[in-house]
Amino acid sequence: MKVKLGQAVKMFFSGSSLEMVYFEAIANSLDAGATRIDVDISIAAANRPETLQIKITDNGFGFTDDRYEKFSNLFDVEESSHKGLGRLVYLCYFDEINIKSVFSKNKQRSFIFSEHFNEKDFSVSDIDPETSKTGSIFTMTGYTLQKIAKNEYINPTFLKRRIFEEFYSRLFLYKKKKKEITIHIKSVIDQKLYAETLSNNEIPDLKVIELDSSVNLIDKFDLYYSIEEVDIKEASLISAISVDNRTFKVEIIADENIPSSYKMVFLLFSDFFTGKVDAARQNLTISKQELREIQSILRKKVASLMEEKIPSVKKNNEQIKRNLVDRYPHLSGYFETNSIGYLKRNDILKNAQEEFFKAQKELLDSNHLTDEQFKKSLEISARALTEYILFRQLTINKLKESTTHESESDLHKLFAAMGKDGKFEKSNVANDLYKNNCWLLDDKYMTYEVTLSNREMSDLIKYITNEEEVEKDIDRPDLAFIFSNSPTGDKPFDVVIVELKKRGAGLYENLKAINQLETRARKLMKYYNNRIQRIWYYGIIEFNEEVELALSGEYTELYSTGKMYYRETSVAVSLNPKKTLPIGVFIWDINAVVDDANARNITFLNFIKSKFITSEKDERGELEHIRKS
Repeated sequence: MKVKLGQAVKMFFSGSSLEMVYFEAIANSLDAGATRIDVDISIAAANRPETLQIKITDNGFGFTDDRYEKFSNLFDVEESSHKGLGRLVYLCYFDEINIKSVFSKNKQRSFIFSEHFNEKDFSVSDIDPETSKTGSIFTMTGYTLQKIAKNEYINPTFLKRRIFEEFYSRLFLYKKKKKEITIHIKSVIDQKLYAETLSNNEIPDLKVIELDSSVNLIDKFDLYYSIEEVDIKEASLISAISVDNRTFKVEIIADENIPSSYKMVFLLFSDFFTGKVDAARQNLTISKQELREIQSILRKKVASLMEEKIPSVKKNNEQIKRNLVDRYPHLSGYFETNSIGYLKRNDILKNAQEEFFKAQKELLDSNHLTDEQFKKSLEISARALTEYILFRQLTINKLKESTTHESESDLHKLFAAMGKDGKFEKSNVANDLYKNNCWLLDDKYMTYEVTLSNREMSDLIKYITNEEEVEKDIDRPDLAFIFSNSPTGDKPFDVVIVELKKRGAGLYENLKAINQLETRARKLMKYYNNRIQRIWYYGIIEFNEEVELALSGEYTELYSTGKMYYRETSVAVSLNPKKTLPIGVFIWDINAVVDDANARNITFLNFIKSKFITSEKDERGELEHIRKS
């Protein structure tokens, strides 16, 4: 052989797997006209790879002089569908392949294929033509790797399925020509025998239909297919294109969408695919755009066939679409309708989101908006708002589902990021939308000048006093909202202070929130009627009978749709002279916070959904009218 084999193996098969050894040996046997192939695997134990031996026996016409010459020279092939490299994969896994081949009925050629292979090192001997039949035996020994990557690679059941997937189109064509192929797979592992038999008679009769394709205007695209109801254990799907007598899987139906109890085959044949695979037969060489178009055409036809043959498919797909539109109304109209129920749900969402971003970018890049673009910009703005409302709903749901297992910090983070990242200013509100969820308490709190989350009291006072030097105070209110209705900042602020307690906190810990609020008030009321005009104090805790009993003595329940208690009290702000000021304290049930936020958000969400769904129906009706016209 005129090529350095070790280098060639690394160059062409660096990403191979052990199953390729079987594929290449079987392909060579089929090329040699074999109708029976025996795959015999033996290994002392799965964790002793050095004992692995693979023997492939066939009844083909053997290594004639001509075939041996081609074997001895890489790239020496008879037609473009062959690559002339397959045998190199043997050397990725085995040191030595001992080959004995009977040809011309009475001659046997013997040679060893290894990294040091020399085409002159072979022997030909005469044998009794009465007792011998043509065929070849490949015995592979000296496994080179430290382990077998997957135990499935020595499992006959797994190998039967993979061999079928690899050669389905070729075996089908043999069946059409009434040529029966049988492959016996036997594995002896730790002296235990496992066996499977594969026959192309197992392939169902396939119907054929020609596809309309814009990929290539010359070559025909024929889809061979079969859809049959079977026991759920026998359910399977093969969707592939045939390239040079091999099948390459093309995903047209995601695993999550494959109907149970059906055995389905979809094979696409075309001369367009001839030679469109790399030298190692691992990757197609058609462009990504061509592959996408082929997938789209194939999926569209497969969808119509499945909806025709499997009544439940159309109904299920409609339900999936309704769920998507209901869950993501802002993407309604961007979903690839033909892909729903076939592509992965996440991929459908990703594609729709990309189309939405693309539409946004086109408008943002425009220097001047036409009337049509302006109308589009309003629609996209509405969609962007809907996306944000959906995010809010996820946050509400997370708060609703919170349990006693979450810490106070976990709960706090749902309202706003904490500590170093817990400062949010009005000038940056657009970027902070997904980090500051003060709207959970009330949407009016989104008009803040500054939100401080788990920040030191001195930070709060410093802001209120316009950066005056203040004594450092490391006490940290959970949430502090500062509001101003003055564009020049010359009017006093409104301030909201919130203390949170985790779900399941005991009575002492819950009532501690009241003491904390009064402590905050004592420090802030010094600035009352100076830099602060109004202050609200909220304690958010989980109510239970014990908590309500403790509150009911001094607090007044404000309303019954959600639990909230209120009390006016006085706090001392100085001793000399003694000065007290009134404050109002609200104690709010966390479930009431959730229910109130949920009611506000759901109302908005339902209104938006109805608008998008109506708009989508109008668009479909308009398109239908145009088609009929």
